[in-house]
Amino acid sequence: MKPETVFVHAGAEPDAATAAIAPPLHLSTTYRHGPAGEREHGYEYIREANPTQDRFEAALAAIEHGEAALAFASGMAATTALLQAVPAGGHVLVPRDVYHGTRAYARDFLAERRVTTDIVDATSLDAIRAAWRKETALVWLETPSNPLIEITDVAAVSELAHARGAIVGVDSTFASPALQNPLVIGADVVMHSTTKYLGGHSDVMGGALVFRRRDEWHERCEARRTLQGAVMAPFNAWLTLRGLRTLSCRIERHCANARAVAEFLAQHPAIARVRWPGLASHPQHALARRQMRDFGGMMSIEVAGGREAALKLASRVELFTNATSLGGVESLIEHRASVEGAHAVSPPSLLRLSVGLEHADDLVADLARALA
Repeated sequence: MKPETVFVHAGAEPDAATAAIAPPLHLSTTYRHGPAGEREHGYEYIREANPTQDRFEAALAAIEHGEAALAFASGMAATTALLQAVPAGGHVLVPRDVYHGTRAYARDFLAERRVTTDIVDATSLDAIRAAWRKETALVWLETPSNPLIEITDVAAVSELAHARGAIVGVDSTFASPALQNPLVIGADVVMHSTTKYLGGHSDVMGGALVFRRRDEWHERCEARRTLQGAVMAPFNAWLTLRGLRTLSCRIERHCANARAVAEFLAQHPAIARVRWPGLASHPQHALARRQMRDFGGMMSIEVAGGREAALKLASRVELFTNATSLGGVESLIEHRASVEGAHAVSPPSLLRLSVGLEHADDLVADLARALA
């Protein structure tokens, strides 16, 4: 089946008890069991599993072509579960351009578990080879990356890593399953901050890991989720499952609007650079064409005139809202260096745009007025 059909029908079987088309929402925190702990219906306590979360995980595994999925309370809970699953004494490669929370966790917490990390240019196989150690257990990728929108060759990195006994995890949040499926092209684990495009309405937090195989990495991550309590709430699972139904339709509009915005900004004299993989000027445009079905709703721009000019633009927009996060129906703009704080690595002239579902002409007009 085509992806659009899978999004609508994955995890959407009618309720066995009532034949309801909309999936039921199970809010119970505990389930009746036998006197010796017999799980009469497969469940015991919400921290371990619940029917609504199970339905969401089954849908996400089907959409990403994996054998198993784990839902978490947030994207960072999912990311850190995989990083914590790296054995003590192991080594992790992290991209130079990556979500600042991932970078901070690798920098500040992995060392406590005697796990070392190296920051690499993940767009360069030579850089990955140069940073490789015999202890390397995990290569973490983020494509498109946050906020520079770099594209990494998942297939090539996976081939390299597998030949050396390591696995590859991919943060695919910016693309969503509607635009790329890392497991199909070689990755072992894909992570989504489901708060973003999967939920799609800026009203539900969550995260997920999808595994190509139900293997020891899945087991270690599941054990950590259970003991640490980083589970997705049933209502969040229910809302996100509903978000999956419209993902393909929303992504089409996000991509079309992003193209209109990117093409306008690329020609504007006040903009020094537009980073969107759908532009031929993007360094990895050809790779994005091979690896993705379209180019997404995320972009970053560098404003001529530096930080003050970027902040001026951000202060003058009206349809674009200054806010963090991404992937909702509304368009957002953010000065990343300010949000990243003391350890900021984003260029001071950079603004990150999450292009929403408004009419493209109105978004372009809003930016044109703000740049005037």
